Amino acid sequence: MSRKTFFCVDAHTCGNPVRVVAGGGPNLIGANMSEKRQHFLKEFDWIRKGLMFEPRGHDMMSGSILFPPHNLANDFAILFIETSGCLPMCGHGTIGTITIAIEEGLITPKIPGKIRMEAPAGLVEIEYKTTGKKVDWVKLKNVKSYLAAENLTVDCPELGELTFDVSYGGNFYAIVDPQKNFSGIHNFTASKIVQYSQIVRANINLKYPNLFVHPEDETIKDVTHMLWTGNPLDSTSSGRNAVFYGDKAIDRSPCGTGTSARLAQLFGKGKLKVGEEFIHESFIGSKFTGLVEEVTTLNGKPAIIPSVKGWAKIYGYNTIIIDDEDDPYAHGFQVI
Repeated sequence: MSRKTFFCVDAHTCGNPVRVVAGGGPNLIGANMSEKRQHFLKEFDWIRKGLMFEPRGHDMMSGSILFPPHNLANDFAILFIETSGCLPMCGHGTIGTITIAIEEGLITPKIPGKIRMEAPAGLVEIEYKTTGKKVDWVKLKNVKSYLAAENLTVDCPELGELTFDVSYGGNFYAIVDPQKNFSGIHNFTASKIVQYSQIVRANINLKYPNLFVHPEDETIKDVTHMLWTGNPLDSTSSGRNAVFYGDKAIDRSPCGTGTSARLAQLFGKGKLKVGEEFIHESFIGSKFTGLVEEVTTLNGKPAIIPSVKGWAKIYGYNTIIIDDEDDPYAHGFQVI
């Protein structure tokens, strides 16, 4: 590799960044996006690092690359890229990508207002509404989500022993609700939550090795995200969360797969009903609307089909050059 150019459209979904690679993406081999995700990680991860890490990105950067669908009944396929890797599914990334793709004409849906998107985690059905050339909102029916484990324990520096659940919503989340040793995110700074999350996530995966593996795709495994909950800023909201991902990122949006995991957790514990809206706040107060659309099964175990609705805004265009013959930081870096 020498000099490669990527045309990108930048947006944010309820505050969290989405960078869509509209030109310059690689050709990948595979029968589906799960297989192509593995090919990308093996041969082209330098693209992710170059576009997501500093100096071209930052610690919270995430994005996507669009591909033709494998099934002609679908509209397009997607690969998610971010500082933490290539996620099987990303909710805020989907909302931002659909907004960009529709407003910029990157895709032409077979049915206006509806999209069938192939993600590494599976097929995602999407609805969207436009006013003129602007996308008002995007609602995605996520992949099958489920409560994987309840009332596990882990040690946390300063706080002591914590009880948590693990739920899957496209990624595996350790969900920490208010309890004796954790009063809720409303009493903690984002920096403290990051500090705790870095150690707690590692402790969870050490204490419970190989416990969390998707029943239909063994490449999706382990707790990759921490979801800490607490009191909402707006009394009309149902709850608030701080989702930790990557090495030091707190999601600025309410997190789409995190909202899906939260819905699966609450439904599994009998605290949420089918069709009951859950207004989920992010750490900065932006909102997604979550809904348990239907009850289903996954590999014979109870699961749900959740939906997540939110908005995104385009804020710029980027022509980004990665030249590893000239730039010693072509493939990016992280300071911490």
